[in-house]
Amino acid sequence: MSNMTRKEFLETLGVIAAGSVAFPWLSGCTTEKQRQAAGEKARLGIIGTGSRGQFHLANLLLDPNAQIVALCDDYLPHLDAASALCPNARRYTDYRKLLEDREVDGVIICTPLHLHASMTMDSFAAGKHVFCEKAMAYSVEELNAMYNAWKAGDKVLMIGQQRLYDPKYIQAMELVHGGAIGQVVGIRNYWYRNNDWRREVPDPKDERRINWRLYNEYSRGLMTELACHQLQNGSWAMGGLQPSFVQGTGSIMYWKDGREVFDNVAAIYQYPNGVHMTFESIISNKHFGMGEQILGSEGTIDLVRGVMYNESLERRTVLRQLLEQIEQGVLSSSAFAGTSWASEAASTSKGIRFADNVRVNDGSSTVGAAGDGSVELIHAFCLAVISGVQPEKMVEEAYWSTLLALLGDRATREGGRIDIPDYAGSVAQIH
Repeated sequence: MSNMTRKEFLETLGVIAAGSVAFPWLSGCTTEKQRQAAGEKARLGIIGTGSRGQFHLANLLLDPNAQIVALCDDYLPHLDAASALCPNARRYTDYRKLLEDREVDGVIICTPLHLHASMTMDSFAAGKHVFCEKAMAYSVEELNAMYNAWKAGDKVLMIGQQRLYDPKYIQAMELVHGGAIGQVVGIRNYWYRNNDWRREVPDPKDERRINWRLYNEYSRGLMTELACHQLQNGSWAMGGLQPSFVQGTGSIMYWKDGREVFDNVAAIYQYPNGVHMTFESIISNKHFGMGEQILGSEGTIDLVRGVMYNESLERRTVLRQLLEQIEQGVLSSSAFAGTSWASEAASTSKGIRFADNVRVNDGSSTVGAAGDGSVELIHAFCLAVISGVQPEKMVEEAYWSTLLALLGDRATREGGRIDIPDYAGSVAQIH
């Protein structure tokens, strides 16, 4: 793309760069909205000042529309670390006390999963706007309660699905919905690591507090911590169509250290039109890293790397090649035997890069960083707090990604099929 603009690149593919697919939640980030908010600040409190809380704090300290006025954590080492970054913010160890603070307009909730729904609903009751980390809730029941509480009120709710604001994902979905890869025929997601997913515990009594992701009481494991991001690709690529059912499997195969959540999972989701979306995660082998691909009849989009590949027009089956050779007399005097098949050759397309400055973020960073949509997402929350205007369809996007993750987790634990419409609430389709 060095010799052409992004708009020109999309136009060469027959894609209308502007408006080829709707991203209604982006309307709150327009230049006009930013002009209206110039000089104003969203007064924010952060509930949960661990690694993710400090990540958002570092980004907010650089945001012209943010003012951090309060911090809350019941684990003092985390609260002290956050206070060092923002020494003028008031400190709380009970989030309910922070919610009573009249100078707090909105809160950012970065606590363990099992607290998301209750803290969000308490925040609504206290009259606060809410940014809550993903996944939305610990259970389907909590998810529906949280959604209904938001729907019944007038406060902004945003969820930490940063890919909704990631430029390369937006560009990729413009290509998908513009027809650049033909009909979507498959969605493939995987996330591989090679570590025990543990964090250092200075005092053994704090094991479950610090390593909450490893225990069923607080977490739903790999499906809500990792898959929740990637399953959103299906909602985007399929234009809001949701899967009919999910099947899955999982186990504790390698890290036999007392954890309760699986260290490897695999789930497959089927859509009403027959398309499948897969998710697989193994945390004892990192060779393939993280991958997300949208497969089309005429091409493939690699979401992580920002590259589109065209299908080869010259692919031929082994049988077709054999028949052509016989017709040409190549095999006329030869007896042949051996295997009746040959492995399908992979595409040799080098692809076309549609997104520059690609950065893969595994979520482990404890400092602010640009490049994965996190900066844009948290800035959009600031603008939403100032204006009081809810970014359209964002909650629905987060609802479905969470629901799919929760039902995928249940499928991996039960090893059976789960029909998804049986568990969805009264949430409208996304598009």
